[in-house]
Amino acid sequence: MSSYREAGVDIDAGEALVQRIKPWCAETRTEGVLGGIGLFGGFFRASFPELQDPVLVSSVDGVGTKLRVAREAGIHHTVGQDLVNHCVDDILACGARPLFFLDYFATGRLEVDVAAEVIRGFTIACRENGCALLGGETAEMPGFYAPGDYDMSGTIVGVVDRTRMVDGTHIQPGDALLALPSSGLHTNGYSLARRALFDMAGLDLDHRLDEGRRLGDALLAVHRSYLHPVQALLAEVEVRGISHITGGGILGNTRRILPAGTTLALDRQAWAWPEIFHLIQRCGQVPDPEMDRAFNLGIGLVLVLDPQDVDRAEALLRARGESPLRIGQVVKA
Repeated sequence: MSSYREAGVDIDAGEALVQRIKPWCAETRTEGVLGGIGLFGGFFRASFPELQDPVLVSSVDGVGTKLRVAREAGIHHTVGQDLVNHCVDDILACGARPLFFLDYFATGRLEVDVAAEVIRGFTIACRENGCALLGGETAEMPGFYAPGDYDMSGTIVGVVDRTRMVDGTHIQPGDALLALPSSGLHTNGYSLARRALFDMAGLDLDHRLDEGRRLGDALLAVHRSYLHPVQALLAEVEVRGISHITGGGILGNTRRILPAGTTLALDRQAWAWPEIFHLIQRCGQVPDPEMDRAFNLGIGLVLVLDPQDVDRAEALLRARGESPLRIGQVVKA
């Protein structure tokens, strides 16, 4: 006679996790949320009287092999924040603000403390971004994941007034590129970083960077959310395009939003790479073009603006504690 637990799935652990996270999820509740965690679906009342023509915007993403670093460090709440902030920035690039977030967490054997820390990270970032953690799925899959491994993905839904959508259609040659710094690798390039730093150079998480930080802390720095400063900017200045710098780098991501017949002219001297990127390049002997493609190199978000609006945009961003950088312009292809 066999049981589900003997097969590797612990229903009691799953129920214990739900009870653990319920109070945290309740703290993310926003005005539109109806009901609570534990039902078969999450309810959100779609009422936007302040918008003329509301359009829903959605995105799905993960955090890649940054999870391996989190596992080795025994720190799991930061990757939860990474996932939410990554999704928030994706829809922010369309001009949208987040409404609610849904997660998927999968593992070979459910470790309640680890899963709870990841989900605690979700709730921290949801509160900071003003969106609700509306629901999720926890999948225990013995034999599919190695012991201790887990994976996760997130889905976010936001809203923007159709008249305020940012889709790059008004970008033209001569427009300026104004960048906001990243907090580190964010959530991309970790397979290459791990190969260079750990496999090739033999470093460990306690290695000290010249700046004084532990390597583990630098690698697990939380992916920034740009929601609040950029939403404030959108209310005052016409932003013609927004590029969230993820896999593909600055050029690959920003070219996605450009109209046909245009390209980018980057001023490579406008900013300095943070130390972590120089370390990866040295340890892995990674050529510049590959660094460009794999990493954000210190730039997390790029704003495309009419040149006449750049001074004002800079002033507004600096007033909110940002350090914007002029990194180039749009030119004819």
